Amino acid sequence: MLVDDHAVVRTGCRRLMELEPDLRVVGEFGDADSALDWLQAQAPQAGAAAEVMVLDLSMPGRSGLDLLRRVALRWPSLRVLMFTMHDSSAMIQQTLAAGAHGFVAKSRSPDELIAAIRQVMRGRVVVSDAEPALPQDAPAHTQLSAREFDVMRLLVEGESLDEIGQRLCISPKTVANLQTLLRRKLGVNNNVELLRYAQMHRLFGA
Repeated sequence: MLVDDHAVVRTGCRRLMELEPDLRVVGEFGDADSALDWLQAQAPQAGAAAEVMVLDLSMPGRSGLDLLRRVALRWPSLRVLMFTMHDSSAMIQQTLAAGAHGFVAKSRSPDELIAAIRQVMRGRVVVSDAEPALPQDAPAHTQLSAREFDVMRLLVEGESLDEIGQRLCISPKTVANLQTLLRRKLGVNNNVELLRYAQMHRLFGA
């Protein structure tokens, strides 16, 4: 399965895989909800319908991180390989904690993507990133929950509380509470300082 909101990326990945005799694309989806609908339609054989989901992180509507968590809970046999431009160590840690079986930065070569897919299919965990692993004295954002990390990413991207609530399917009040919690954990007082924090740690391409 390919789940990415950029049609050019999906087309490129599909054509790349068509060159491999052991790989076949069974579905392409531009948003998380479409991918979920397809998986639910395959039930109870969704895990057999597709072995690997190649998943982007930032998409309109439900985020890739949210889709990852749902897949990990409902279809644990479906292995998820994150394929995204957000290649910070914190993002890698968040996706692996949420249930990803691998992580490949979009800056990597096509051969590395194909190799990662095969390794994930064999049950291995693979990380092909652009940054070193987190040090022992990891920064404060590594302590955020997955939901707090989602809210932080959308705030940095300039979304309002209402817009974030709609994208994450939670109330604006819940978003405001999460914003308060993550500001406290990061030691920032407003969204300007939050953006500076993200830029300092090279998060989300800020």
